[in-house]
Parts: sequence; C-alpha cells; structure tokens
Amino acid sequence: MSDLRIQYGGSFDPVHNAHLAIAKAARDTLRADVWLMPAADPPHKADTAASALHRLAMLQLAIASVPGLHVDSRELHRPGPSWTIDTLLELRREIGTKMPLALLMGADSLHNLHHWRAWRQITELAHILVAERPGSPLDTQHLHPDIAAFVHRHACSAEHLRQSPGGGLYRLPVALRPEASSLLRQRIANGESWQDWLPHQVAHYIRQHHLYHAAE
Repeated sequence: MSDLRIQYGGSFDPVHNAHLAIAKAARDTLRADVWLMPAADPPHKADTAASALHRLAMLQLAIASVPGLHVDSRELHRPGPSWTIDTLLELRREIGTKMPLALLMGADSLHNLHHWRAWRQITELAHILVAERPGSPLDTQHLHPDIAAFVHRHACSAEHLRQSPGGGLYRLPVALRPEASSLLRQRIANGESWQDWLPHQVAHYIRQHHLYHAAE
C-alpha cells in the first residue's frame, strides 16, 4: 500500500454494502488503506437513529475480515459537533504536513461542501476523493459555483494524490449502488426486505439489538 492516507467519514447509520463498495474501490484504485470514521454528532445531518456505540460496533463487524479497511473512532471521543476541519487539523498534527491525505466522500456531500465549516481550508489540508451517488451527479452544472470552480481548477489524477499532501480532487470510479442508510432504516421500520443491503454480521446485530424497527 502507498503512503496516502484515506479518511472516509459519515454517520454510518447503519453501515451498508454501498459504503463498503466505495471504501474498497478507493483502496484498490489508489492502493491505499482506508479509515472509516463514524461521526458522533454530524453537523450537516439530522440526529442519528442509532447510538454512537451501536454504529461503531456495526462498523467494526462490517470490516473485521476486509483487508485494508480500518475504523477511526476519534470523532466519537470528541465532544460537540463532528466538524471535519477539526479532524483534519488533528490528523495533520499526527502525520505531519507532507504526507498525502485524502478525504473520501459521496457526491451528495460534495454538493453541500460549501456549507461546511472552513471548507476551503479542508481542501488545502487534504485531497477530496469523491464517489458518485444516485441522484447526485458530478457534472459541474449541478454544483454550487464555488464548488464547481474548485472541481474545475483542482481535478487531478490518482498519481497526483500520491505525490502531494492535499489540494486535489479525484473522481473515484465506482459503480452506482441503490443502498442508502435512510432507505435502509425505512425498510427495517416498515418490515420490508432489507438484509441483503448489508453484511450478514451487521444484519444479525441489528436484529439482536432491535435497531431501527421504530426509527422512522
């Protein structure tokens, strides 16, 4: 694996097959390990349906036998909202300013990046690694003008990610998948079929702890 470090943040409420497919695609395309990072209090989303401890446990089960994927639980131990800028500044103190660092996100997050705290500093501290999501096209005409300008100026190759600390944007080639955490929670609450959308260990955990059955 390369010296590039990839951080993949999210609520993971719950983690599902699309999350894992994106993480594996980043691992394989960039030949780098990926750290999945559950947020304690996502400032850009509604409250999570499952507790931080349950979401962390499900994430650990999901990647237990998957090489190159790891869990980074730092945001669960930090009080207050899980601001990405705080996490990246903390990471930079740990790994230094020279090591390549990439922030992996879905295209839906890229569409809202201009609302994130200190988003321009985020793009300086790390590369942005973006995976397409259903309903969130990556063509710049659908993006906020500031984000579209960033995409236009900073789009780069996979090799560039490994050669510089941050500042680039790379479109991760990954097949679109139907899974989404909100739809998954609805399926569970409505008694519809849902087990095929996530690893069987996670499905067992959800049944064992009676999660999401009255979530929404």
